[in-house]
Amino acid sequence: MKLSELTTELKELEELRFVLPNGELVPSHFHVTEIGQINKKFIDCGGKIREDKAVSFQLWEDGDFNHRLGAKKLLHIINLSVQALRLEDHEIEVEYQGDTIGKYGIQVIDGNINLTTKQTTCLAKETCGAPKSSSELSINKMNTAISCSPGGGFC
Repeated sequence: MKLSELTTELKELEELRFVLPNGELVPSHFHVTEIGQINKKFIDCGGKIREDKAVSFQLWEDGDFNHRLGAKKLLHIINLSVQALRLEDHEIEVEYQGDTIGKYGIQVIDGNINLTTKQTTCLAKETCGAPKSSSELSINKMNTAISCSPGGGFC
């Protein structure tokens, strides 16, 4: 979901309920400790230089049980962030502390802001030799084990 889509949704919400992928609610006393833009410049395993941008929200909760952030207050914080940081309209990535810092996408459904799982992938399958599907991960066309060794053609 892009930042502009979330701001539209927030205008219709009174309270914020962030739901983890396992169905558990993020405790209602969470804080939004950061809003920013992440600009990532990298090279993929095929040698192509790429750029990716995302708007980042960091959710955090601790022992402050009196804290409650409403939808209108979050909308206000977003608007301040857009003005002060000149945030662009990119996909939102939410960081939330579980066993480690998790990164999630978001989707608003029935008034809940669902944190959605994110997946990694090879961006250069056509040039680095990675299999086209997960079923090819264990056996290649010659029915031999795929090598991840240097010179094996994989990232």
